[in-house]
Amino acid sequence: MTSPSVGASAPREHVRVAVIGSGFAGIGASIALARAGVEHVVLERADDLGGTWRDNTYPGCRCDVPSHLYSFSFAPNPDWSETYSPQPEIQAYLRRTAEEYGVTRRIRFGHDVTRAAWDDDQKRWRLDTPAGSLTADIIVAGNGFLSEPAFPDIAGIDSFEGTMFHSAQWRHDHDLTGERVAVIGTGASAIQFAPEIQPDVAHLTLFQRTPPWVLPHGNRRISNAERRLFRAVPQWQRAIRGVVYGSREVFVTALLRNGKGLERMEQLARRHLETQVADPDLRAKVTPSYRPGCKRLLLSNDYYPTLAEPNVEVVTHSIVEIRPDGIVTADGATHPVDTIILGTGFHVTDNPIAQRIHGRAGASLADTWAGTGAQAYLGSTVPGFPNLFFLAGPNTGIGHTSLVFMIEAQITYVVDAIETMDRTGAASVELRAPVLAAWTDSIQRKAEATVWNSGGCSSWYLDAEGRNTTLWPEHTFRFRTRTRRFDPARYELVAHPDVDRVAETADVR
Repeated sequence: MTSPSVGASAPREHVRVAVIGSGFAGIGASIALARAGVEHVVLERADDLGGTWRDNTYPGCRCDVPSHLYSFSFAPNPDWSETYSPQPEIQAYLRRTAEEYGVTRRIRFGHDVTRAAWDDDQKRWRLDTPAGSLTADIIVAGNGFLSEPAFPDIAGIDSFEGTMFHSAQWRHDHDLTGERVAVIGTGASAIQFAPEIQPDVAHLTLFQRTPPWVLPHGNRRISNAERRLFRAVPQWQRAIRGVVYGSREVFVTALLRNGKGLERMEQLARRHLETQVADPDLRAKVTPSYRPGCKRLLLSNDYYPTLAEPNVEVVTHSIVEIRPDGIVTADGATHPVDTIILGTGFHVTDNPIAQRIHGRAGASLADTWAGTGAQAYLGSTVPGFPNLFFLAGPNTGIGHTSLVFMIEAQITYVVDAIETMDRTGAASVELRAPVLAAWTDSIQRKAEATVWNSGGCSSWYLDAEGRNTTLWPEHTFRFRTRTRRFDPARYELVAHPDVDRVAETADVR
């Protein structure tokens, strides 16, 4: 037997499909692929599943989508304790679902995809992780757009000598009792954890750049009798899910049209603010100057009362510098602090995974999107990147309902694409460039009329050039209609290297 030569590399393991991420998208994709008989693995960078619901464990963390809608359609949970689920219950639901459907045994923890490059000769992807390398015919990227915390670029931030952490990396080992705490940002996370920590801290300073619109929260406990009914009659819970979904689609019409419907929403939000904040100066500070919905609408019954507590201060002057013992604002004031909590959101329009994926020409996805913003047909596919499918990709985010609905619609499309490849003998499918151009033009034209584009604010929904590359600018049932079947006419299907090119089935329209 001949010994391998020195320096020879071992052959890479090969899989049919590599799924990236084990949140809702990755778990849902794995279940659907297994049902279709498609061999695959799930690559997860952490040591546990759950995605954003694994990472965000800050006090008060909960979903702002009703519980009955925030689950897989095929796996309802009759045991939600509240109508808006707290983070631990969502994480437990994901673990339980992954176990029940056999996903857990297909997950490879500690496999952070540091690079993925398309091999056009072999018609496969080469993936590198700290735990080893492998190849895959197809990548399904379910990493999510709320997976990479964003840290602010503030002068002197590295000089701070106290404790500092992002809300998505909460330091549960750090006791805030009696401390002077600064919170930078007043978005969806901050309005949940600020009321939780306020009673314990000596002083809480919230640095607000733009005030959010806050609506009353309708959360309530779900009774034992209700849960027993859901377990005994699953159809009843499904009916409630349908009603909740329908009401959300009616609600989004106001956001899509940016019309009179928003005036009623603003009246509700202003009444909520006026009822809970008596101090006119504080009320003026936290009153938005843009239309409701332009930035993410937030739900809370205890955020405004927290701001009125004697140990809380809302600072609206911009931060110019962080010093070893405090924060300096544009008015020249120095705010001494012991701990800084960054509620500064995530890399959404500039997700770092785009720098790691390299397509047919060798360029990264980030290079491809430079100057145009993130674009993908149906939020799923990009020219020059064969056999790459995104879940919760560009323009699949939603401002009113459950992202799980969109993810499931995309999964249906991806599975049908793989079955089409198997049926036709295609080694690769690649979106045609004119299809993406037409799609992007249509999306941006529709987005222009929405409150997200023309509501008078800037938000993480928009990229640096003001393009909406995040949200779906229509009702979600229209997205599901578009993704029911894979549309091969919009793609170039190529056979295996030793087989002639696959015949095209129709003209692109």
